[in-house]
Amino acid sequence: MRKPFIAGNWKMNMTHLEAMKFLQEMGFKYENNTGCEVAVCPTATALRSVKTILEEDEMEIKLGAQNMHFEDSGAFTGEISPQMLTALGVEYVILGHSERRQYFAETDEIINKKVRKAFSSGLRPIMCIGESLDIRESGKHKEFVLDQLVKCLDGIDAKDINALTIAYEPIWAIGTGKTATSEDANDMCAAIREKISDIYGKKEAGSVRIQYGGSVKPFNISELMGMPDIDGALVGGASLKVDDFIALINY
Repeated sequence: MRKPFIAGNWKMNMTHLEAMKFLQEMGFKYENNTGCEVAVCPTATALRSVKTILEEDEMEIKLGAQNMHFEDSGAFTGEISPQMLTALGVEYVILGHSERRQYFAETDEIINKKVRKAFSSGLRPIMCIGESLDIRESGKHKEFVLDQLVKCLDGIDAKDINALTIAYEPIWAIGTGKTATSEDANDMCAAIREKISDIYGKKEAGSVRIQYGGSVKPFNISELMGMPDIDGALVGGASLKVDDFIALINY
C-alpha cells in the first residue's frame, strides 16, 4: 500500500517569522491520525526556522525545499546546493514545477540533472510534470506528459524509484480555480504509472507515489484521493491557510 502524501508548496509566501507563526497555530489544531505523510515546503529563508518549530513541537510533518541546483558548489549566484538543504534537515525537494519551467526556463534536461543529484545526495524529489491548456485541448496531453516523464527520469536507477514522488500538475489548473475532474486526473496518473511500469517494472511502478496538484481545496480533496492512482496532493494556495491545510490532511 502506498502511504498518502500531502505536501504544501508555500511558493514565495511567508517570511520566516510568518512561517513560524503559521506552524505554531497549526500545532494547536493539528493531530495527524489519518495515516497521511505530510510535508511543508517553505521558501529557502524560512527552512531553518520551520525545522526548529517542527522539532520543538514534535510535529509529524516533514520538511521540503522548493528547488535546488544540480551542482555541489561553485559560482552559481543565488542558487542552493543539495548539501545546504540536507544540512538543514530537509528531506524532500520539489523539482520541475511549472513555474520554474515557465519563468526560469528550466528544461526537462535540467530537471533530470536535479533529480539525479537529489537521489545521490539523499534527498527525496517531488518531480513535477504537466501540460498547458493548449496541449490539453489539442488531445496530445498524454503524449506530452509521458515524454516529460521519460526525459526527466533518464538515467535514474530502478533502486531509487521507490523514493520518488511524481506530482502531476496540469498547468491550466494551477492557481486558476480550475481543477481537472477526478476521473481525468486519475486517468493521467494511471498513464504515468503504466509508463513507469514499462521502464522499471510493475513492482517499482506500484511503489511510486503520484500526487495531483492544481487548485486542490478542502471541497474536492476527498474525491481526488478516492481515485486508485492518486496517492496525494501537492497543494499551493490552500496550504497557506491553517484550517484549509488541516482539512486537506484530514480528508
